[in-house]
Amino acid sequence: MTTHPAVDHAAMANAIRLLAADAVQKANSGHPGMPMGMADVATVLFTQFLKYDAAEPKWADRDRFVLSAGHGSMLLYALMYLTGYPDMTLEQIKNFRQLGSITAGHPEYGHVSGAETTTGPLGQGLANAVGMALGERLLAARFGAEATDHYTYVIAGDGCLMEGISHEAISMAGHLKLNKLIVLFDDNQISIDGPTDLAVSDDQRKRFEASGWNTWAVDGHDPDAIAAAITAAQKSDKPAMIACRTVIGFGAPTLAGTAKTHGAPLGAAEIQGAREKLGWSHAPFEIPDEILEVWREAGRRGEKAHADWNARIAALPADKQSEFRRLMAGELPKGWESAILEAKKKASADKPKVATRVASQTVLETLTAAVPEMIGGSADLTGSNNTKTAVLQPVSASDFSGRYIYYGVREHGMAAAMNGLALHGGVIPYSGTFLVFTDYCRPSIRLSALMNQRVIYVMTHDSIGLGEDGPTHQPVEHLAALRAIPNLLVMRPCDAVETAECWGIAVAENKRPSILALTRQGLPTLRTSHTDDNLCQKGGYVLADSSGKRQATLIATGSEVSLAIEAREKLEAEGVSTAVVSLPCWELFDEQPEAYRKEVLGEGSVRVAIEAAGTFGWERYVGESGAVIGMSGFGASAPAPALYDHFGITADAAVGAVKARL
Repeated sequence: MTTHPAVDHAAMANAIRLLAADAVQKANSGHPGMPMGMADVATVLFTQFLKYDAAEPKWADRDRFVLSAGHGSMLLYALMYLTGYPDMTLEQIKNFRQLGSITAGHPEYGHVSGAETTTGPLGQGLANAVGMALGERLLAARFGAEATDHYTYVIAGDGCLMEGISHEAISMAGHLKLNKLIVLFDDNQISIDGPTDLAVSDDQRKRFEASGWNTWAVDGHDPDAIAAAITAAQKSDKPAMIACRTVIGFGAPTLAGTAKTHGAPLGAAEIQGAREKLGWSHAPFEIPDEILEVWREAGRRGEKAHADWNARIAALPADKQSEFRRLMAGELPKGWESAILEAKKKASADKPKVATRVASQTVLETLTAAVPEMIGGSADLTGSNNTKTAVLQPVSASDFSGRYIYYGVREHGMAAAMNGLALHGGVIPYSGTFLVFTDYCRPSIRLSALMNQRVIYVMTHDSIGLGEDGPTHQPVEHLAALRAIPNLLVMRPCDAVETAECWGIAVAENKRPSILALTRQGLPTLRTSHTDDNLCQKGGYVLADSSGKRQATLIATGSEVSLAIEAREKLEAEGVSTAVVSLPCWELFDEQPEAYRKEVLGEGSVRVAIEAAGTFGWERYVGESGAVIGMSGFGASAPAPALYDHFGITADAAVGAVKARL
């Protein structure tokens, strides 16, 4: 990169500082302190080390840069504008945090091309970055360094490292020796409440080292020291953490180094003082041409690396090249659907009575063979979640050619890493734990949905039907809580056939995540006549029609659909014409035309829902005069059949509810 004689490192870093301070001031909202404090580190990274091409930000072998301390979003936006990302204009920066702008308060994936992930909930970006670094290793093992060879850089703050997810993330990264992951710790010793020693006294370097990282400590305002540390980190045989001692709000004459710069505008007088102290005589949002040009040259620095990579990809064998491009485009292999159809046909013919978690593994045996980008895993519950198949070998620090990740008891870190894998591209992550432990995963599940990522959560032991483990492990409120998350498919199949269909939906959905809620207990096969049509695709359908004009409609999901079938038989025997509706996915059903929904639900009939979970939300389907057979409190420790009887989730209860309303 060429330089302008009048432009030094300080001038380039100060351009970041004043853009951040001015944008926050104009918005009267935001966080100027972190961008001002980390401007020196970011300048060194983006001008000397980060492999990127600002004109084409999404090329596959770019280095990933994750701003885990997402409240400092103006750092990212300033870097994007200065280096020449096409979508980041000065006008967007002037409209920071305003409706309709792309410069949201926290960086949002899909809004700005420089945001590799949505950050803001502290620690999530760091954990996403572990997934990205893992994704890089997985693709490098498959396609070689000529296709995939890049670093993942993270700027993380004290808050990121206080969050519990950081422990899971750094432990996982250290165990897998993800040595192309480099964390730049903004060690400013300030949090919102004041000095960090009010709440924490951890030695962060020792903490990382204990998890298998190499660490360095530098003056975060010394560009030569920063560059030397990053150079050393790039050669590390382990993941690397560089503790950068910085002054929050660097340059602010009276507020630098205090919590007052963290989350509020500095004020006109303080910003003017910063201009004077930093020797910045330019008006708000004004970047001198010579400084902007040196920054733009930095943004063009990666053009050759990008071109060289394009040439390497073009030189790959045709089949390898097309496969790599397919994976990075997120396209499924031709003919993958046959794996779903085979599983459905076999289930309809064999009529197994199996838990849907077992049925899920049967589907996965053929699906993971047909879709080689599927990367499985479990949070230390492989034998219970049934997520490992014959073709999936373990991923380890010495062998990244495998496709199965033993995440350990790290549910939150697992979910966040899966987001990072999906965001990296080239893989479809799925992994499992118990449904009750979606509580541990929820922040990451929410971000999967917010970012439109194809992440598949296999959540087994989905009700009181798990039995003796008792109320600590029996989900009650969890289905309702998950259904409340926008853009998330929550699917609870009733048998082996529906399980196959739900897997087909989850794999094909490339713009939203999926939850598969699966049983521990065995369930009968209810769909005994094969159809190529995916009936679950509509979210709900009439599984068993009424014998005459419909008088009653029983609506159920998962394990309770068989109870609805039993109740229907009893009602029909008593002359009550009754239909059963299987409703495996509310979200897909709600997307269907109104006429279809009314037809399925049997408008005008008595409607009773059955689900071994909290009843919240079911009123939309049963109406004001309907009934819901479900849980009104927590479960208990006992065999599953006894629990169903004890809590009144039975066919007889459904029959009684219908007859009381006829």
